[in-house]
Amino acid sequence: MKLETTLDERPGFLHALPLFDLFITVTMLLLLGPVFLNQSGVIVELPASQFQMQRYGESIVVTLHSGKNEPQIYLGREVVSLDELSSRLEVLKADEVMSRAMVLLKTDIGASAGMQSKIVDLVLRLGYKIALVGKTEPEIPESEPMDE
Repeated sequence: MKLETTLDERPGFLHALPLFDLFITVTMLLLLGPVFLNQSGVIVELPASQFQMQRYGESIVVTLHSGKNEPQIYLGREVVSLDELSSRLEVLKADEVMSRAMVLLKTDIGASAGMQSKIVDLVLRLGYKIALVGKTEPEIPESEPMDE
């Protein structure tokens, strides 16, 4: 005795499942992609700024962190002294592409302004362009004048 099905075959739904899985995977990668990107430098609490910074193709990230005892300077993610920073930037200056790079200075809120000024002077003396990085401040709605 041969068994036969009485239902009609509708394989269209089964063929659509892999396409649906692919769509979900691509969507998740696009949404979660920026989370997995490495951030340059060290995470510090940046001061607020009302200006938006443009993106730079080549950049060198220098971070000034207010350490426990003394401020720490990072070139990328590596701790350096002020003299080491100077020598490393001079070495990078020899590279044609990096010689035109923008130095992004991320300064922690608690870091001293004097050390920030020393780093800015050093970078400018070596011939680099420099940008101070801050976080965007929340927009405060303007209050309306009161009617009398």
